[in-house]
Amino acid sequence: MKSSNFLVVESDRSRADGIMSVLAFLGYRPVPATSLQEADAMESWRGVFVGTVQSEAELDACIGALGRNGRDLPMLVAADSPLASTLLADDSRNHSVELIELPLRYERLSEALRALQSRIQPPAASLRMVGQSGPMQRVNGLIRQVAPFDSSVLVLGESGSGKEMVARTIHECSPRRDKPFIAINCGAIPAELLESELFGHEKGAFTGAISTRKGRFELAEGGTLFLDEIGDMSLPMQVKLLRVLQERVFERVGGNRPQRCDVRIIAATHRNLEEAIERGGFREDLYYRLSVFPLEMPPLRQRLEDLPALIGEFNQRLVQRGLSSVRFSPGAMNALCRHGWPGNVRELSNLVERMAILMPHGEVRAADLPEKYRGAAPLEEVSGAALIAMMEAEPEVTESFTALGGEGDPSVLPQGGLDLKDHLAGIEIGLIRQALNSANGVVAHAAKLLRVQRTTLVEKLRKYGLSEAAQAG
Repeated sequence: MKSSNFLVVESDRSRADGIMSVLAFLGYRPVPATSLQEADAMESWRGVFVGTVQSEAELDACIGALGRNGRDLPMLVAADSPLASTLLADDSRNHSVELIELPLRYERLSEALRALQSRIQPPAASLRMVGQSGPMQRVNGLIRQVAPFDSSVLVLGESGSGKEMVARTIHECSPRRDKPFIAINCGAIPAELLESELFGHEKGAFTGAISTRKGRFELAEGGTLFLDEIGDMSLPMQVKLLRVLQERVFERVGGNRPQRCDVRIIAATHRNLEEAIERGGFREDLYYRLSVFPLEMPPLRQRLEDLPALIGEFNQRLVQRGLSSVRFSPGAMNALCRHGWPGNVRELSNLVERMAILMPHGEVRAADLPEKYRGAAPLEEVSGAALIAMMEAEPEVTESFTALGGEGDPSVLPQGGLDLKDHLAGIEIGLIRQALNSANGVVAHAAKLLRVQRTTLVEKLRKYGLSEAAQAG
C-alpha cells in the first residue's frame, strides 16, 4: 500500500531482509533504499529505518530522493548504527528518532512505532470512546494500540453497541485521518448491487448504468473503508472481496482495467463468524484476512456505570442540533440501570432525544419514562393533597405504598431514607389506578372520585402512560 511505505536504509543485505519481513508483518510496505525510483518521491511515506550507514551525507541522499515527503519522516534507528549518536544529538531530528535494539523483537518494535506516532501526531484525547468503565478503558487502549498501523480490524459486538464509532475513532487517531472515511453496510444492499457499490461500474455495464461511477474503494483512496455487517455478505461477493484484500487491485463492473487501491479495511459484524464458518456461510480465509486485530465492543448492560457520561455526550449533540438538553432524576437513572438495553447505546441515544423533545428544560423522573423503562414501580412527584388523601385512604392504599418501598406506615420514614418525589409519584399513580378500577375505566367517574377536573386527570393519564387503562367518558 503506497501510504504505508517505510524506507529501509541498511547496507547489510541479510539484516535488511529481516527488517523488511518484520515491517511487512506489521502492515507496512518496506522499500530498500537501493530500490528507490524517481516516482517514489510522489508516494506517501511513514518512516525510515536507519541501520548500517557510514555517513550522514549518505542518509540525507536517500531521504532526499523522497523530496519534501522525506524531510520530517520519523526514524527508527538501530542502536548499533554508526549514526545513532549523531541523530539523537540533532535537535532538529531527535523528537522523531527512536532507538531500537537488534535483533528486532515484535513488542519493542511496536512500542517504538507507537512512540513515534504519538510525537508526530496531535493528541487525540477528544477522540476517545465515551466511558470510563473497565470494559471501555480496555477498548480505548486497544484503539490507541492499533490506530497507528494499517492492520485490518474486525469490530465485533451487538447491534447498536457503537461499532461504527470505534471504526471512526481508529481512523481519526491514525495517520490516515486527513483522508476519507467511507462506510458501507454490506447487509443493507442487495447482493447483485453490492459489487457495483464497492468497486464502481463503467457506463453501460448493466441496465441503468447511464454513466461511469466510482465505488467505495475509489472514494476511500488513501483513507479507511468501513465494511459494516460483513457477516451478511454473500459468498460470491466474499470471494471477490478476498481477492481485492490480497492483491490490492480491483476492476470496475463492466471494465477490464485493473486499479490499485490504498485503503485501510475495518470490518464489523454482530454475528458469530466462527459459527458462520462452520455452517458454510462465511469463508474462513476471508475471516482470517479481516481479523488481524479483532476488537470486541461490550454491550451497554455490561457498562452501566457509563450511563451518565453517555447521556452527557448525547445532550451535547442535541444542543448542537438546536434541541434542549435533558436531565434524569436519581429515580429515573435507577430505572434505566435496571433496563436490559437490547438496543445498546443506539437505544439510549434515541431515548435521550425522545425525552428532550417531550420535556425540554425539564427533569425526567421515572414516571415520565416510556413504560418499558420504568420497571416495576413508576415514580414521580405528586401534590400535597394526594399525600393527605393517601394518609386517610383505605388499608389497601397503604399496602400499595408498602409495595413501593414503604414500611407499612406512609408517615414513617424508612430507615434507609427514600426519594420523596419518587414515592409520592408512585402513590398518585396507585390512587389513579384504583379510581379507574372503581369507575370501570371511565375517566369522568374516576375524576369525581379523585375530586379533580376531568381534563386534569386526562393530562395525568397521558403523563404516566395510563391512557390505555381508561375509557372515554
